[in-house]
Amino acid sequence: IGRAGAMAAAVMAAAPGGADFSDLREIKKQLLSVAERSRERGLQHSGKWAAELAFALEPLPLSELPPPPVLTEEDARDLDAYTLAKSYFDLKEYDRAAYFLRGCKSQKAYFLYMYSRYLSGEKKKDDETVDSLGPLEKGQVKNEALRELRVELSKKHKAQELDGFGLYLYGVVLRKLDLVKEAIDVFVEAAHVLPLHWGAWLELCNLITDKEMLKFLSLPDTWMKEFFLAHIYTELQLIEEALQKYQSLIDAGFSKSTYIISQIAVAYHNIRDIDKALSIFNELRKQDPYRIENMDTFSNLLYVRSMKPELSYLAHNLCEIDKYRVETCCVIGNYYSLRSQHEKAALYFQRALKLNPRYLGAWTLMGHEYMEMKNTSAAIQAYRHAIEVNKRDYRAWYGLGQTYEILKMPFYCLYYYRRAHQLRPNDSRMLVALGECYEKLNQLVEAKKCYWRAYAVGDVEKMALVKLAKLHEQLNESEQAAQCYIKYIQDIYSCGEVVEHLEVSTAFRYLAQYYFKCKLWDEASACAQKCCAFNDTREEGKALLRQILQLRNQGETSSTDVAAPFFLPASLSANNTPTRRVSPLNLSSVTP
Repeated sequence: IGRAGAMAAAVMAAAPGGADFSDLREIKKQLLSVAERSRERGLQHSGKWAAELAFALEPLPLSELPPPPVLTEEDARDLDAYTLAKSYFDLKEYDRAAYFLRGCKSQKAYFLYMYSRYLSGEKKKDDETVDSLGPLEKGQVKNEALRELRVELSKKHKAQELDGFGLYLYGVVLRKLDLVKEAIDVFVEAAHVLPLHWGAWLELCNLITDKEMLKFLSLPDTWMKEFFLAHIYTELQLIEEALQKYQSLIDAGFSKSTYIISQIAVAYHNIRDIDKALSIFNELRKQDPYRIENMDTFSNLLYVRSMKPELSYLAHNLCEIDKYRVETCCVIGNYYSLRSQHEKAALYFQRALKLNPRYLGAWTLMGHEYMEMKNTSAAIQAYRHAIEVNKRDYRAWYGLGQTYEILKMPFYCLYYYRRAHQLRPNDSRMLVALGECYEKLNQLVEAKKCYWRAYAVGDVEKMALVKLAKLHEQLNESEQAAQCYIKYIQDIYSCGEVVEHLEVSTAFRYLAQYYFKCKLWDEASACAQKCCAFNDTREEGKALLRQILQLRNQGETSSTDVAAPFFLPASLSANNTPTRRVSPLNLSSVTP
Protein backbone atom coordinates (compact mmCIF):
# COMPACT_ATOMS: atom_id res chain seq x y z
CA ILE A 1 0.00 0.00 0.00
CA GLY A 2 2.79 2.36 1.00
CA ARG A 3 4.60 2.18 -2.35
CA ALA A 4 1.56 2.79 -4.61
CA GLY A 5 0.26 5.47 -2.21
CA ALA A 6 3.58 7.30 -2.25
CA MET A 7 3.71 7.18 -6.07
CA ALA A 8 0.16 8.50 -6.32
CA ALA A 9 1.00 11.35 -3.95
CA ALA A 10 4.11 12.21 -5.94
CA VAL A 11 2.18 12.28 -9.23
CA MET A 12 -0.64 14.34 -7.74
CA ALA A 13 1.91 16.82 -6.44
CA ALA A 14 3.41 17.03 -9.94
CA ALA A 15 0.04 17.73 -11.62
CA PRO A 16 -1.10 21.35 -11.53
CA GLY A 17 -4.29 22.13 -9.61
CA GLY A 18 -7.27 23.47 -11.53
CA ALA A 19 -7.38 24.59 -15.14
CA ASP A 20 -4.37 26.81 -14.57
CA PHE A 21 -2.39 27.50 -17.74
CA SER A 22 -0.30 30.33 -16.31
CA ASP A 23 2.90 28.24 -16.08
CA LEU A 24 3.27 26.75 -19.56
CA ARG A 25 6.89 25.75 -18.86
CA GLU A 26 5.75 23.53 -16.01
CA ILE A 27 3.05 22.01 -18.27
CA LYS A 28 5.67 21.35 -20.96
CA LYS A 29 7.90 19.57 -18.41
CA GLN A 30 5.00 17.38 -17.33
CA LEU A 31 4.12 16.55 -20.95
CA LEU A 32 7.71 15.58 -21.81
CA SER A 33 7.92 13.48 -18.65
CA VAL A 34 4.63 11.62 -19.24
CA ALA A 35 5.49 11.11 -22.94
CA GLU A 36 8.69 9.35 -21.89
CA ARG A 37 6.94 7.28 -19.18
CA SER A 38 4.22 6.23 -21.67
CA ARG A 39 6.81 5.15 -24.23
CA GLU A 40 8.67 3.09 -21.60
CA ARG A 41 5.44 1.14 -21.05
CA GLY A 42 4.68 0.64 -24.74
CA LEU A 43 1.72 3.10 -24.68
CA GLN A 44 2.58 4.64 -28.05
CA HIS A 45 -0.58 6.66 -28.64
CA SER A 46 -0.58 8.37 -25.24
CA GLY A 47 3.13 9.10 -25.70
CA LYS A 48 2.50 10.56 -29.14
CA TRP A 49 -0.39 12.74 -27.88
CA ALA A 50 1.74 14.20 -25.06
CA ALA A 51 4.71 14.74 -27.40
CA GLU A 52 2.55 16.53 -30.00
CA LEU A 53 1.12 18.81 -27.34
CA ALA A 54 4.58 19.50 -25.88
CA PHE A 55 5.87 20.33 -29.39
CA ALA A 56 3.23 23.10 -29.64
CA LEU A 57 4.80 24.90 -26.65
CA GLU A 58 8.05 26.92 -26.57
CA PRO A 59 11.27 24.84 -26.19
CA LEU A 60 12.79 24.61 -22.68
CA PRO A 61 16.37 25.68 -21.87
CA LEU A 62 18.79 22.90 -20.82
CA SER A 63 18.58 23.86 -17.14
CA GLU A 64 14.79 23.37 -17.09
CA LEU A 65 14.52 19.99 -18.85
CA PRO A 66 12.77 17.34 -16.70
CA PRO A 67 15.25 15.08 -14.86
CA PRO A 68 15.24 11.34 -15.69
CA PRO A 69 12.91 9.33 -13.42
CA VAL A 70 14.44 8.13 -10.16
CA LEU A 71 15.10 4.35 -10.13
CA THR A 72 14.04 2.30 -7.11
CA GLU A 73 15.81 -0.81 -5.83
CA GLU A 74 13.16 -2.94 -7.59
CA ASP A 75 13.70 -1.07 -10.89
CA ALA A 76 17.42 -1.80 -10.70
CA ARG A 77 16.76 -5.49 -9.98
CA ASP A 78 14.35 -5.79 -12.96
CA LEU A 79 16.36 -3.59 -15.35
CA ASP A 80 17.96 -6.39 -17.41
CA ALA A 81 14.72 -8.34 -17.84
CA TYR A 82 12.81 -5.13 -18.62
CA THR A 83 15.34 -3.95 -21.24
CA LEU A 84 15.30 -7.34 -23.00
CA ALA A 85 11.51 -7.68 -22.83
CA LYS A 86 10.93 -4.12 -24.08
CA SER A 87 12.99 -4.86 -27.20
CA TYR A 88 10.82 -7.94 -27.88
CA PHE A 89 7.68 -5.92 -27.13
CA ASP A 90 8.69 -3.27 -29.68
CA LEU A 91 9.02 -6.05 -32.28
CA LYS A 92 5.47 -7.22 -31.40
CA GLU A 93 6.77 -10.48 -29.86
CA TYR A 94 4.36 -10.14 -26.93
CA ASP A 95 4.44 -13.73 -25.57
CA ARG A 96 8.22 -13.65 -25.60
CA ALA A 97 8.29 -10.31 -23.76
CA ALA A 98 5.85 -11.59 -21.13
CA TYR A 99 7.92 -14.77 -20.62
CA PHE A 100 11.03 -12.82 -19.60
CA LEU A 101 9.06 -10.46 -17.35
CA ARG A 102 7.58 -13.19 -15.11
CA GLY A 103 8.23 -12.52 -11.44
CA CYS A 104 9.24 -8.86 -11.95
CA LYS A 105 8.15 -6.70 -9.02
CA SER A 106 8.78 -3.08 -10.18
CA GLN A 107 5.73 -1.10 -11.35
CA LYS A 108 7.12 -0.49 -14.83
CA ALA A 109 8.13 -4.11 -15.51
CA TYR A 110 4.88 -5.46 -14.01
CA PHE A 111 2.82 -3.17 -16.25
CA LEU A 112 4.75 -4.28 -19.35
CA TYR A 113 4.27 -7.93 -18.30
CA MET A 114 0.47 -7.55 -18.03
CA TYR A 115 0.20 -5.33 -21.10
CA SER A 116 2.20 -7.84 -23.19
CA ARG A 117 -0.22 -10.60 -22.17
CA TYR A 118 -3.20 -8.40 -23.03
CA LEU A 119 -1.81 -7.45 -26.46
CA SER A 120 -0.87 -11.05 -27.18
CA GLY A 121 -4.52 -12.05 -26.62
CA GLU A 122 -5.75 -9.15 -28.79
CA LYS A 123 -3.35 -10.07 -31.61
CA LYS A 124 -4.47 -13.73 -31.57
CA LYS A 125 -8.10 -12.65 -31.54
CA ASP A 126 -7.59 -10.31 -34.53
CA ASP A 127 -5.65 -12.94 -36.49
CA GLU A 128 -8.40 -15.48 -35.89
CA THR A 129 -11.09 -12.94 -36.86
CA VAL A 130 -9.35 -12.16 -40.16
CA ASP A 131 -8.76 -15.84 -40.92
CA SER A 132 -12.18 -17.20 -40.09
CA LEU A 133 -14.78 -14.50 -40.65
CA GLY A 134 -15.70 -11.89 -43.22
CA PRO A 135 -16.06 -8.45 -41.61
CA LEU A 136 -19.87 -8.71 -41.79
CA GLU A 137 -19.95 -11.92 -39.73
CA LYS A 138 -20.69 -11.50 -36.05
CA GLY A 139 -17.27 -11.74 -34.40
CA GLN A 140 -17.56 -14.49 -31.80
CA VAL A 141 -13.80 -14.63 -31.23
CA LYS A 142 -12.80 -13.50 -27.74
CA ASN A 143 -9.49 -12.46 -26.20
CA GLU A 144 -8.76 -15.53 -24.03
CA ALA A 145 -6.35 -13.66 -21.75
CA LEU A 146 -8.93 -11.19 -20.41
CA ARG A 147 -10.42 -13.26 -17.57
CA GLU A 148 -7.05 -14.22 -16.12
CA LEU A 149 -5.85 -10.63 -16.36
CA ARG A 150 -8.98 -9.40 -14.61
CA VAL A 151 -8.49 -11.81 -11.69
CA GLU A 152 -4.83 -10.85 -11.22
CA LEU A 153 -5.37 -7.10 -11.62
CA SER A 154 -8.38 -7.03 -9.30
CA LYS A 155 -6.25 -8.61 -6.52
CA LYS A 156 -3.63 -5.90 -7.01
CA HIS A 157 -6.37 -3.27 -7.15
CA LYS A 158 -7.87 -4.40 -3.85
CA ALA A 159 -4.41 -4.29 -2.28
CA GLN A 160 -3.99 -0.74 -3.75
CA GLU A 161 -0.79 -1.80 -5.51
CA LEU A 162 -1.65 -0.45 -8.99
CA ASP A 163 -0.18 2.83 -10.18
CA GLY A 164 -1.94 5.11 -12.74
CA PHE A 165 -0.84 2.99 -15.72
CA GLY A 166 -1.87 -0.26 -13.98
CA LEU A 167 -5.31 1.17 -13.22
CA TYR A 168 -5.65 2.19 -16.89
CA LEU A 169 -4.91 -1.38 -18.03
CA TYR A 170 -7.35 -2.81 -15.46
CA GLY A 171 -10.02 -0.44 -16.84
CA VAL A 172 -9.33 -1.55 -20.42
CA VAL A 173 -9.68 -5.21 -19.40
CA LEU A 174 -13.00 -4.48 -17.65
CA ARG A 175 -14.30 -2.56 -20.68
CA LYS A 176 -13.36 -5.44 -22.99
CA LEU A 177 -15.35 -7.76 -20.71
CA ASP A 178 -18.35 -5.37 -21.04
CA LEU A 179 -18.22 -4.43 -17.34
CA VAL A 180 -18.87 -0.80 -18.20
CA LYS A 181 -19.82 0.57 -14.78
CA GLU A 182 -16.76 -0.93 -13.09
CA ALA A 183 -14.55 0.25 -15.97
CA ILE A 184 -15.75 3.86 -15.60
CA ASP A 185 -14.95 3.84 -11.86
CA VAL A 186 -11.47 2.47 -12.52
CA PHE A 187 -10.72 5.00 -15.29
CA VAL A 188 -11.83 7.86 -13.01
CA GLU A 189 -9.49 6.50 -10.34
CA ALA A 190 -6.68 6.25 -12.92
CA ALA A 191 -7.28 9.89 -13.92
CA HIS A 192 -6.98 10.92 -10.25
CA VAL A 193 -3.77 8.92 -9.67
CA LEU A 194 -2.11 9.93 -12.96
CA PRO A 195 -3.95 12.93 -14.46
CA LEU A 196 -1.36 13.41 -17.22
CA HIS A 197 -2.04 10.07 -18.94
CA TRP A 198 -4.32 10.87 -21.90
CA GLY A 199 -5.17 7.20 -22.55
CA ALA A 200 -7.31 6.95 -19.40
CA TRP A 201 -9.23 10.14 -20.28
CA LEU A 202 -9.82 8.89 -23.81
CA GLU A 203 -11.18 5.53 -22.60
CA LEU A 204 -13.51 7.46 -20.30
CA CYS A 205 -14.72 9.48 -23.31
CA ASN A 206 -15.72 6.28 -25.10
CA LEU A 207 -17.83 5.08 -22.15
CA ILE A 208 -19.80 8.26 -21.41
CA THR A 209 -23.02 8.30 -23.40
CA ASP A 210 -24.66 11.60 -22.37
CA LYS A 211 -24.21 14.86 -20.49
CA GLU A 212 -26.03 13.50 -17.42
CA MET A 213 -23.40 10.79 -16.97
CA LEU A 214 -20.70 13.43 -17.21
CA LYS A 215 -22.24 15.47 -14.37
CA PHE A 216 -21.96 12.59 -11.89
CA LEU A 217 -18.25 11.90 -12.46
CA SER A 218 -15.85 13.27 -9.84
CA LEU A 219 -12.89 14.17 -12.05
CA PRO A 220 -9.53 15.53 -10.89
CA ASP A 221 -9.31 19.31 -11.09
CA THR A 222 -6.32 19.65 -13.42
CA TRP A 223 -5.61 21.34 -16.75
CA MET A 224 -5.95 17.93 -18.48
CA LYS A 225 -9.65 18.01 -17.58
CA GLU A 226 -10.09 20.92 -20.06
CA PHE A 227 -8.78 18.76 -22.93
CA PHE A 228 -11.02 15.91 -21.80
CA LEU A 229 -14.14 18.12 -21.62
CA ALA A 230 -13.45 19.61 -25.06
CA HIS A 231 -13.08 16.09 -26.49
CA ILE A 232 -16.21 14.67 -24.81
CA TYR A 233 -18.30 17.69 -25.85
CA THR A 234 -17.26 17.04 -29.46
CA GLU A 235 -18.23 13.36 -29.08
CA LEU A 236 -21.59 14.21 -27.50
CA GLN A 237 -22.36 16.68 -30.34
CA LEU A 238 -22.29 19.64 -27.90
CA ILE A 239 -20.30 21.52 -30.50
CA GLU A 240 -20.69 25.09 -29.23
CA GLU A 241 -19.33 24.13 -25.81
CA ALA A 242 -16.51 22.14 -27.45
CA LEU A 243 -15.47 25.06 -29.68
CA GLN A 244 -15.47 27.41 -26.68
CA LYS A 245 -13.18 25.02 -24.79
CA TYR A 246 -10.79 24.67 -27.74
CA GLN A 247 -10.73 28.44 -28.22
CA SER A 248 -9.81 28.93 -24.55
CA LEU A 249 -7.03 26.30 -24.92
CA ILE A 250 -5.69 28.14 -27.98
CA ASP A 251 -5.79 31.42 -26.03
CA ALA A 252 -3.96 29.71 -23.15
CA GLY A 253 -0.97 29.07 -25.43
CA PHE A 254 -1.68 25.92 -27.46
CA SER A 255 -2.31 27.75 -30.75
CA LYS A 256 0.28 25.61 -32.62
CA SER A 257 -1.19 22.28 -31.51
CA THR A 258 -2.15 20.16 -34.53
CA TYR A 259 -4.30 18.02 -32.22
CA ILE A 260 -6.49 21.03 -31.29
CA ILE A 261 -6.66 22.24 -34.90
CA SER A 262 -7.81 18.78 -36.07
CA GLN A 263 -10.42 18.59 -33.29
CA ILE A 264 -11.83 22.00 -34.27
CA ALA A 265 -12.07 20.81 -37.89
CA VAL A 266 -13.91 17.65 -36.73
CA ALA A 267 -16.27 19.81 -34.64
CA TYR A 268 -17.16 21.97 -37.67
CA HIS A 269 -17.63 18.77 -39.70
CA ASN A 270 -20.10 17.56 -37.05
CA ILE A 271 -22.24 20.70 -37.34
CA ARG A 272 -21.96 20.53 -41.14
CA ASP A 273 -20.17 23.86 -41.47
CA ILE A 274 -18.41 22.34 -44.47
CA ASP A 275 -16.53 25.40 -45.78
CA LYS A 276 -15.02 26.20 -42.38
CA ALA A 277 -14.05 22.56 -41.79
CA LEU A 278 -12.45 22.28 -45.26
CA SER A 279 -10.37 25.42 -44.80
CA ILE A 280 -9.12 24.22 -41.37
CA PHE A 281 -8.23 20.78 -42.78
CA ASN A 282 -6.33 22.42 -45.66
CA GLU A 283 -4.41 24.54 -43.14
CA LEU A 284 -3.68 21.41 -41.08
CA ARG A 285 -2.32 19.61 -44.16
CA LYS A 286 0.11 22.50 -44.76
CA GLN A 287 1.37 22.28 -41.16
CA ASP A 288 1.51 18.47 -41.01
CA PRO A 289 1.58 17.13 -44.61
CA TYR A 290 2.24 13.48 -43.68
CA ARG A 291 -0.57 13.28 -41.13
CA ILE A 292 -3.04 10.41 -41.64
CA GLU A 293 -5.33 10.76 -38.58
CA ASN A 294 -8.65 12.49 -39.30
CA MET A 295 -8.01 12.42 -43.05
CA ASP A 296 -11.03 10.12 -43.48
CA THR A 297 -13.16 12.94 -41.99
CA PHE A 298 -11.53 15.36 -44.46
CA SER A 299 -12.41 12.96 -47.30
CA ASN A 300 -16.06 12.86 -46.09
CA LEU A 301 -16.19 16.65 -46.53
CA LEU A 302 -14.64 16.46 -50.02
CA TYR A 303 -17.17 13.72 -50.85
CA VAL A 304 -20.15 15.82 -49.71
CA ARG A 305 -18.88 18.73 -51.83
CA SER A 306 -18.27 16.33 -54.80
CA MET A 307 -14.66 17.60 -55.09
CA LYS A 308 -13.34 14.75 -57.24
CA PRO A 309 -9.86 16.12 -58.11
CA GLU A 310 -9.10 17.02 -54.47
CA LEU A 311 -10.36 13.65 -53.19
CA SER A 312 -8.32 11.84 -55.87
CA TYR A 313 -5.19 13.79 -54.86
CA LEU A 314 -5.77 13.01 -51.15
CA ALA A 315 -6.27 9.29 -51.88
CA HIS A 316 -3.06 9.07 -53.95
CA ASN A 317 -1.14 11.10 -51.39
CA LEU A 318 -2.17 8.88 -48.45
CA CYS A 319 -1.48 5.77 -50.51
CA GLU A 320 2.12 6.95 -50.94
CA ILE A 321 2.45 7.61 -47.19
CA ASP A 322 0.90 4.36 -45.91
CA LYS A 323 -1.58 2.34 -47.93
CA TYR A 324 -2.31 -0.10 -45.08
CA ARG A 325 -3.77 2.41 -42.66
CA VAL A 326 -7.49 2.31 -41.84
CA GLU A 327 -7.93 6.00 -42.73
CA THR A 328 -6.25 5.50 -46.12
CA CYS A 329 -8.63 2.66 -46.98
CA CYS A 330 -11.62 4.83 -46.02
CA VAL A 331 -10.39 7.74 -48.16
CA ILE A 332 -9.94 5.42 -51.17
CA GLY A 333 -13.40 3.95 -50.46
CA ASN A 334 -14.90 7.44 -50.52
CA TYR A 335 -13.08 8.19 -53.78
CA TYR A 336 -14.58 5.11 -55.50
CA SER A 337 -17.99 5.87 -54.01
CA LEU A 338 -17.91 9.39 -55.49
CA ARG A 339 -17.14 7.77 -58.87
CA SER A 340 -20.20 5.50 -58.32
CA GLN A 341 -17.99 2.38 -58.20
CA HIS A 342 -19.80 1.06 -55.14
CA GLU A 343 -18.49 -2.53 -55.22
CA LYS A 344 -14.90 -1.26 -55.20
CA ALA A 345 -15.73 1.23 -52.45
CA ALA A 346 -17.24 -1.52 -50.25
CA LEU A 347 -14.12 -3.62 -50.83
CA TYR A 348 -11.89 -0.86 -49.41
CA PHE A 349 -14.16 -0.36 -46.40
CA GLN A 350 -13.94 -4.12 -45.80
CA ARG A 351 -10.15 -3.86 -46.00
CA ALA A 352 -10.26 -1.07 -43.41
CA LEU A 353 -12.29 -3.32 -41.11
CA LYS A 354 -9.82 -6.17 -41.49
CA LEU A 355 -7.14 -3.76 -40.28
CA ASN A 356 -9.33 -2.57 -37.38
CA PRO A 357 -12.70 -4.28 -36.78
CA ARG A 358 -13.65 -1.58 -34.24
CA TYR A 359 -13.22 1.32 -36.68
CA LEU A 360 -16.56 3.10 -36.53
CA GLY A 361 -16.39 5.22 -39.69
CA ALA A 362 -15.76 2.23 -41.94
CA TRP A 363 -18.85 0.34 -40.70
CA THR A 364 -21.10 3.33 -41.34
CA LEU A 365 -19.62 4.07 -44.77
CA MET A 366 -19.90 0.42 -45.74
CA GLY A 367 -23.58 0.54 -44.76
CA HIS A 368 -24.01 3.50 -47.12
CA GLU A 369 -22.35 1.56 -49.96
CA TYR A 370 -24.60 -1.47 -49.48
CA MET A 371 -27.56 0.92 -49.55
CA GLU A 372 -26.35 2.23 -52.91
CA MET A 373 -26.08 -1.37 -54.15
CA LYS A 374 -29.65 -2.05 -52.88
CA ASN A 375 -28.31 -4.75 -50.54
CA THR A 376 -30.45 -3.80 -47.55
CA SER A 377 -29.71 -6.83 -45.35
CA ALA A 378 -25.93 -6.25 -45.58
CA ALA A 379 -26.50 -2.52 -44.95
CA ILE A 380 -28.52 -3.27 -41.81
CA GLN A 381 -25.76 -5.57 -40.54
CA ALA A 382 -23.08 -2.93 -41.17
CA TYR A 383 -25.06 -0.18 -39.41
CA ARG A 384 -25.72 -2.49 -36.44
CA HIS A 385 -21.99 -3.14 -36.13
CA ALA A 386 -21.38 0.63 -36.14
CA ILE A 387 -23.86 1.03 -33.27
CA GLU A 388 -22.17 -1.80 -31.36
CA VAL A 389 -18.88 0.07 -31.63
CA ASN A 390 -20.42 3.43 -30.69
CA LYS A 391 -24.04 3.95 -29.69
CA ARG A 392 -23.60 7.71 -30.23
CA ASP A 393 -23.16 7.39 -34.00
CA TYR A 394 -26.25 9.16 -35.33
CA ARG A 395 -25.32 8.32 -38.94
CA ALA A 396 -25.75 4.60 -38.24
CA TRP A 397 -29.16 5.12 -36.58
CA TYR A 398 -30.21 7.35 -39.48
CA GLY A 399 -28.92 4.76 -41.97
CA LEU A 400 -30.98 2.03 -40.29
CA GLY A 401 -34.03 4.29 -40.55
CA GLN A 402 -33.41 4.68 -44.28
CA THR A 403 -32.99 0.94 -44.86
CA TYR A 404 -36.27 0.15 -43.09
CA GLU A 405 -37.92 2.92 -45.11
CA ILE A 406 -36.85 1.12 -48.28
CA LEU A 407 -38.26 -2.09 -46.78
CA LYS A 408 -41.54 -0.20 -46.14
CA MET A 409 -41.48 -0.83 -42.38
CA PRO A 410 -42.48 2.57 -41.00
CA PHE A 411 -42.69 1.57 -37.30
CA TYR A 412 -39.07 0.37 -37.36
CA CYS A 413 -38.18 3.52 -39.27
CA LEU A 414 -39.74 5.66 -36.62
CA TYR A 415 -37.72 4.00 -33.83
CA TYR A 416 -34.37 4.50 -35.59
CA TYR A 417 -35.08 8.05 -36.76
CA ARG A 418 -36.11 8.92 -33.20
CA ARG A 419 -32.79 7.63 -31.90
CA ALA A 420 -30.93 9.69 -34.53
CA HIS A 421 -33.01 12.75 -33.57
CA GLN A 422 -32.18 12.30 -29.87
CA LEU A 423 -28.48 12.36 -30.75
CA ARG A 424 -28.86 15.34 -33.11
CA PRO A 425 -31.88 17.33 -31.83
CA ASN A 426 -31.03 20.32 -34.04
CA ASP A 427 -30.42 18.48 -37.29
CA SER A 428 -33.26 19.22 -39.70
CA ARG A 429 -32.63 16.05 -41.76
CA MET A 430 -33.60 13.82 -38.82
CA LEU A 431 -36.73 15.90 -38.20
CA VAL A 432 -37.82 15.80 -41.85
CA ALA A 433 -37.28 12.02 -41.89
CA LEU A 434 -39.36 11.71 -38.71
CA GLY A 435 -42.09 13.88 -40.25
CA GLU A 436 -42.22 11.68 -43.36
CA CYS A 437 -42.51 8.61 -41.10
CA TYR A 438 -45.40 10.08 -39.14
CA GLU A 439 -47.05 11.03 -42.42
CA LYS A 440 -46.85 7.43 -43.65
CA LEU A 441 -48.37 6.29 -40.35
CA ASN A 442 -51.12 8.90 -40.87
CA GLN A 443 -50.15 10.75 -37.66
CA LEU A 444 -50.45 14.11 -39.38
CA VAL A 445 -50.37 16.30 -36.25
CA GLU A 446 -47.01 14.78 -35.23
CA ALA A 447 -45.75 15.16 -38.81
CA LYS A 448 -46.68 18.86 -38.79
CA LYS A 449 -44.77 19.40 -35.54
CA CYS A 450 -41.68 17.71 -37.00
CA TYR A 451 -41.69 19.75 -40.21
CA TRP A 452 -42.21 23.00 -38.32
CA ARG A 453 -39.41 22.15 -35.92
CA ALA A 454 -37.12 21.28 -38.85
CA TYR A 455 -37.78 24.73 -40.29
CA ALA A 456 -37.25 26.37 -36.86
CA VAL A 457 -33.81 24.78 -36.32
CA GLY A 458 -32.60 25.82 -39.79
CA ASP A 459 -33.62 23.54 -42.62
CA VAL A 460 -30.52 22.30 -44.47
CA GLU A 461 -32.31 20.89 -47.50
CA LYS A 462 -35.06 23.57 -47.64
CA MET A 463 -37.79 20.94 -47.89
CA ALA A 464 -39.55 21.14 -44.51
CA LEU A 465 -41.82 24.07 -45.40
CA VAL A 466 -42.91 22.47 -48.67
CA LYS A 467 -43.78 19.24 -46.90
CA LEU A 468 -45.63 21.21 -44.22
CA ALA A 469 -47.53 23.18 -46.87
CA LYS A 470 -48.57 19.96 -48.65
CA LEU A 471 -49.84 18.57 -45.33
CA HIS A 472 -51.94 21.72 -44.82
CA GLU A 473 -53.24 21.29 -48.39
CA GLN A 474 -54.26 17.73 -47.58
CA LEU A 475 -56.10 18.94 -44.50
CA ASN A 476 -57.76 21.77 -46.50
CA GLU A 477 -56.03 24.40 -44.37
CA SER A 478 -55.46 26.70 -47.31
CA GLU A 479 -54.36 29.79 -45.37
CA GLN A 480 -51.63 27.92 -43.51
CA ALA A 481 -50.53 26.20 -46.72
CA ALA A 482 -50.22 29.60 -48.44
CA GLN A 483 -48.28 30.94 -45.47
CA CYS A 484 -45.79 28.05 -45.67
CA TYR A 485 -45.32 28.43 -49.43
CA ILE A 486 -44.63 32.16 -49.02
CA LYS A 487 -42.05 31.51 -46.33
CA TYR A 488 -40.49 28.85 -48.55
CA ILE A 489 -40.23 31.22 -51.53
CA GLN A 490 -38.76 33.96 -49.35
CA ASP A 491 -36.16 31.53 -48.01
CA ILE A 492 -35.15 30.28 -51.45
CA TYR A 493 -34.78 33.83 -52.82
CA SER A 494 -32.99 35.17 -49.74
CA CYS A 495 -30.37 32.39 -50.09
CA GLY A 496 -29.57 33.80 -53.52
CA GLU A 497 -29.88 30.31 -54.97
CA VAL A 498 -30.57 29.81 -58.64
CA VAL A 499 -34.25 29.06 -58.66
CA GLU A 500 -34.01 25.57 -60.02
CA HIS A 501 -35.43 24.25 -56.79
CA LEU A 502 -38.00 21.66 -57.78
CA GLU A 503 -40.75 22.89 -55.51
CA VAL A 504 -40.59 26.62 -56.31
CA SER A 505 -42.93 26.16 -59.25
CA THR A 506 -45.32 24.14 -57.03
CA ALA A 507 -45.33 26.98 -54.50
CA PHE A 508 -46.07 29.65 -57.11
CA ARG A 509 -48.82 27.52 -58.67
CA TYR A 510 -50.54 27.00 -55.32
CA LEU A 511 -50.26 30.68 -54.39
CA ALA A 512 -51.59 31.80 -57.77
CA GLN A 513 -54.66 29.57 -57.31
CA TYR A 514 -55.05 30.64 -53.67
CA TYR A 515 -55.01 34.37 -54.50
CA PHE A 516 -57.33 33.70 -57.44
CA LYS A 517 -59.86 32.11 -55.06
CA CYS A 518 -59.44 35.11 -52.71
CA LYS A 519 -60.06 37.39 -55.75
CA LEU A 520 -56.75 39.17 -55.18
CA TRP A 521 -56.06 39.64 -58.89
CA ASP A 522 -52.76 41.54 -58.61
CA GLU A 523 -51.14 38.96 -56.37
CA ALA A 524 -52.63 36.10 -58.38
CA SER A 525 -51.32 37.44 -61.68
CA ALA A 526 -47.87 38.12 -60.14
CA CYS A 527 -47.68 34.47 -59.08
CA ALA A 528 -49.11 33.22 -62.38
CA GLN A 529 -46.43 35.18 -64.25
CA LYS A 530 -43.82 33.47 -62.09
CA CYS A 531 -45.37 30.09 -63.02
CA CYS A 532 -44.66 30.87 -66.67
CA ALA A 533 -40.92 30.78 -65.91
CA PHE A 534 -41.07 27.03 -65.12
CA ASN A 535 -41.64 24.27 -67.65
CA ASP A 536 -44.00 22.19 -65.50
CA THR A 537 -46.32 25.09 -64.59
CA ARG A 538 -46.09 27.29 -67.70
CA GLU A 539 -49.40 26.25 -69.25
CA GLU A 540 -51.31 26.55 -66.00
CA GLY A 541 -49.80 30.01 -65.41
CA LYS A 542 -50.86 31.19 -68.87
CA ALA A 543 -54.37 29.78 -68.42
CA LEU A 544 -54.75 31.56 -65.08
CA LEU A 545 -53.50 34.85 -66.50
CA ARG A 546 -56.12 34.58 -69.28
CA GLN A 547 -58.85 33.92 -66.70
CA ILE A 548 -57.77 36.91 -64.60
CA LEU A 549 -57.75 39.15 -67.66
CA GLN A 550 -61.20 37.90 -68.65
CA LEU A 551 -62.63 38.56 -65.18
CA ARG A 552 -61.05 41.99 -65.06
CA ASN A 553 -62.55 42.84 -68.46
CA GLN A 554 -65.92 41.73 -67.16
CA GLY A 555 -65.52 44.33 -64.44
CA GLU A 556 -64.77 41.99 -61.50
CA THR A 557 -62.89 44.10 -58.96
CA SER A 558 -60.20 42.83 -56.69
CA SER A 559 -61.63 41.70 -53.37
CA THR A 560 -60.86 43.87 -50.34
CA ASP A 561 -63.02 42.25 -47.70
CA VAL A 562 -61.20 38.88 -47.80
CA ALA A 563 -58.70 38.74 -44.97
CA ALA A 564 -55.35 38.11 -46.60
CA PRO A 565 -52.66 38.50 -43.98
CA PHE A 566 -50.02 37.13 -46.32
CA PHE A 567 -49.13 38.34 -49.76
CA LEU A 568 -46.11 38.55 -51.95
CA PRO A 569 -44.77 42.05 -52.66
CA ALA A 570 -46.56 43.57 -55.63
CA SER A 571 -43.47 43.64 -57.84
CA LEU A 572 -42.36 40.05 -57.97
CA SER A 573 -39.80 40.48 -60.72
CA ALA A 574 -36.69 38.32 -60.80
CA ASN A 575 -34.66 41.16 -59.28
CA ASN A 576 -37.02 41.80 -56.41
CA THR A 577 -36.89 39.11 -53.76
CA PRO A 578 -39.68 38.74 -51.25
CA THR A 579 -38.76 40.34 -47.95
CA ARG A 580 -41.91 40.34 -45.86
CA ARG A 581 -41.75 37.87 -42.96
CA VAL A 582 -44.97 36.16 -42.00
CA SER A 583 -45.94 35.39 -38.41
CA PRO A 584 -44.99 31.75 -37.78
CA LEU A 585 -47.37 28.96 -36.94
CA ASN A 586 -47.66 28.42 -33.24
CA LEU A 587 -45.88 25.07 -33.14
CA SER A 588 -42.34 25.96 -32.17
CA SER A 589 -42.86 25.04 -28.53
CA VAL A 590 -43.72 21.44 -29.37
CA THR A 591 -40.93 19.02 -30.15
CA PRO A 592 -41.63 15.54 -31.49
